[in-house]
Amino acid sequence: MMLFQVSDRSFFPYVAGTRCYHDCAGRGCKLKYSFCIWYKCVYIFIYTLFLGLFLRLSFDSSMAAPPARARADYDYLIKLLLIGDSGVGKSCLLLRFSDGSFTTSFITTIGIDFKIRTIELDGKRIKLQIWDTAGQERFRTITTAYYRGAMGILLVYDVTDESSFNNIRNWIRNIEQHASDNVNKILVGNKADMDESKRAVPTAKGQALADEYGIKFFETSAKTNLNVEQVFFSIAKDIKQRLSDTDTKAEPTTIKINQADGGGGNGEAAQKSACCGS
Repeated sequence: MMLFQVSDRSFFPYVAGTRCYHDCAGRGCKLKYSFCIWYKCVYIFIYTLFLGLFLRLSFDSSMAAPPARARADYDYLIKLLLIGDSGVGKSCLLLRFSDGSFTTSFITTIGIDFKIRTIELDGKRIKLQIWDTAGQERFRTITTAYYRGAMGILLVYDVTDESSFNNIRNWIRNIEQHASDNVNKILVGNKADMDESKRAVPTAKGQALADEYGIKFFETSAKTNLNVEQVFFSIAKDIKQRLSDTDTKAEPTTIKINQADGGGGNGEAAQKSACCGS
């Protein structure tokens, strides 16, 4: 439960990046100011609260299903998470991979969003549930809640923005704090189609960072579809292999007891009998 004082706007939190204000002044409101509720902010707050709750419940409930052969229409259910600074192109990568489209319009992700695509990999149908997170600091509390259930995380930076690359280490620290220990990771340098004169992060620098953390590295372009399929297929394949290995190790071990030949067995029994008899 969250309480706030309606007579003082400073008590009401920021909601979805919108500054709160009251909607009664100058509109013939008969309520005293001390009882005036900021209707629009309350509406936005409640809408955002229930939307976040719905998405979180959807995420948690889907985690309850086993990853292998959860339903007849797929063999594996894999949950991926896109993280990185705001504006690096996470949503564009997801849109390109899931819908095969691209838009030049920049629309900031509010909180978290997701899309689904089913792929064929090594003769298996794999359902990818891909979560796109907001990069802004004010949404960090919301987005980190989704790290725990992710099987794979794509760390995305903009090759024309060095600060987004430098912040990858911060994002990795978030993974170490909030994600499971065995989560798969992959480093993605997006907007590789940009002119070399605008490039701020050389390919070799991105590869060196990936090697430091022992993860794969791709440079992509959501605009030209460069390596977009390869990135998602690569991490999906690694996760599928990990799940398969886990299932194999989880199988009960059968111990076969080989019977000794008659002579040896009788001789050993005779020795024991003699020992006991003495």
